[in-house]
Amino acid sequence: MELAKVTALMKATTLEIAILTGRIVLYPSGLYPPGLYPSGLYRSGLHRSVLGSERRDPEAVADASEDPPATLPDGGGGRPVVLLHGFVDNRSVFLLLRRALARHGRARVESFDYSPFTCDLRTAAEALGRRIDAVRERTGRAEVDLVGHSLGGLIARYYVQRLGGDTRVRTLVMLGTPHEGTTVARLADAHPLVRQMRPGSEVLRELAAPAQGCRTRFVSFWSDLDQIMVPVETARLAHPDLLVHNVRVSGIGHLALPVHPTVATGILEALDAGEAEAGEGPTGEGTASVA
Repeated sequence: MELAKVTALMKATTLEIAILTGRIVLYPSGLYPPGLYPSGLYRSGLHRSVLGSERRDPEAVADASEDPPATLPDGGGGRPVVLLHGFVDNRSVFLLLRRALARHGRARVESFDYSPFTCDLRTAAEALGRRIDAVRERTGRAEVDLVGHSLGGLIARYYVQRLGGDTRVRTLVMLGTPHEGTTVARLADAHPLVRQMRPGSEVLRELAAPAQGCRTRFVSFWSDLDQIMVPVETARLAHPDLLVHNVRVSGIGHLALPVHPTVATGILEALDAGEAEAGEGPTGEGTASVA
């Protein structure tokens, strides 16, 4: 292996360890029920008039479980964004991304949590559909955007492709998602969700089936140093019936994808591109170097 590649891998591994440490520290903050927060209002002080009482800034308390208002005063804030974490993770992984979305004007951001004891990806996808319907009803919006990390991206994709979610989801952004399955950690096969992420699983065969007329735009970020996606190219989405834009990220690993600022910028750009009419926006391949 070339010296440059070894150096890049060492840097990425060091960053992964640091992120994992932070994940462990923040994990308890994600055990509270998720809520839909109009984040921009908290900073502006308008939350007093909207909510009728003083509330803590949700960013300052790592997204506490207080219920937000159903709608913003002017109906603004962009399309709602729903975030889905990966396997045995929780919504705390998206703390930095939520802040980036809020700064970018995305005032309605909600996290969808599913239990690590879930035995079927399809069950989680059905629950996601119910959550999305609830978000649409609360906000009065016909569509939402989704961002899923790892298994979360696969759950979101199943909802869009197999459960009719393309009529409700404008853009689906996936970070390090095993579209073709991953062979890492064979000892973890005892868990049903892990088995569904293996190459050739029934779920992946369903997702490979024809999906003509699917209206959602898919953006898939994959890293050339992702040690969880084996091989790394499995996180590239290739489906003849889907509108897909793949983004190759260089210099970081699997855990860094939902927290790295360069990736966050790419996510914001992908969601902004989705503001165009359905079927528009970039497709094909893209790159983002963070080394």
